[in-house]
Amino acid sequence: MPIRHCVIHHIDKKPDGTPATLHARESVIEPSQAIDDLLADLNDSYNAKQGKAWGMFHAESGAHPLSGWLKKYLDGGNSFIAFSRVAVEHLQTLMMESNLSVGGHVLFAHYQQGMTDYLAIALLHHSEGVAVNAELDVTPSRHLDLSQLQLAARINISEWRNNANSKQYISFIKGKNGKKVSDYFRDFIGCQEGVDGPGETRTLLKAFTDFVESEDLPEEAAREKTQTLVNYATSQTRAGEPVTLEELSGLIDEDRPKAFYDHIRNKDYGLSPEIPADKRTLNQFRRFTGRAEGLSISFEAHLLGSKVEYDEEAGTLIIKGLPTQLTDQLKRK
Repeated sequence: MPIRHCVIHHIDKKPDGTPATLHARESVIEPSQAIDDLLADLNDSYNAKQGKAWGMFHAESGAHPLSGWLKKYLDGGNSFIAFSRVAVEHLQTLMMESNLSVGGHVLFAHYQQGMTDYLAIALLHHSEGVAVNAELDVTPSRHLDLSQLQLAARINISEWRNNANSKQYISFIKGKNGKKVSDYFRDFIGCQEGVDGPGETRTLLKAFTDFVESEDLPEEAAREKTQTLVNYATSQTRAGEPVTLEELSGLIDEDRPKAFYDHIRNKDYGLSPEIPADKRTLNQFRRFTGRAEGLSISFEAHLLGSKVEYDEEAGTLIIKGLPTQLTDQLKRK
């Protein structure tokens, strides 16, 4: 993962309403193993975050100037340090206008992964801890706490520059329960949501369920294909990459690699060729489970509508094809 340029500035702002003070770095950070490790850990933490949104830039304006500054840097009209400086000054202004925000270290990193260029922007905070020094004394220690990452965005520069119709070249952390604390950071990026990740994922899973039913597959084959879909989508999510429908189709049925893809197109589910999979929605697709008053029920999601029927009004489940071990116990009673 070659890092083209990286810089970290510091905005000192307390949540008590005092003005934000900027401590800006004057040059980019020199390449080192430490900065490589930091960016790798940041990507891992970012990819693991649930509740991300996908979108695109607002039209460049005084309210949303970041895309223009980024374009100027990429076109050679400005240096990376100059781009990051004007951007962090804009963030400082927005912080002062937001009573909910606190400061931190602001990281800007332009890096390449495979053939794709990315820009990562993240607000980082420290945690207090302890360490044992060379003299075996216990001493206070501060470290960047990436597990608490809440304000971050990643821009797929290659997608933005090469695909004018794309609506998902930016991803950003939405914040838990839609907290307004993240609104100013989204405004700083100048991003608007273009793709509903959870909704697209639900549509994909509905299309897959319909496909399995139309193929009238044996239970074991349906289970294997379900696992293939979930494993592929989960691995793409971990890598921060979208699910590609054609690639997924080939994995689901190697003998007929276009079968699932053609099913989606013929039924017109309205899915884009690439969708950002939502981790929480994928996890819910694996199994339905519930336990109450001595009753425990668990079954794989693809069985709903075939071996398991749900009557919402009556609040009942009808289970067909009971396991032999269970029927033998029932007979003995």
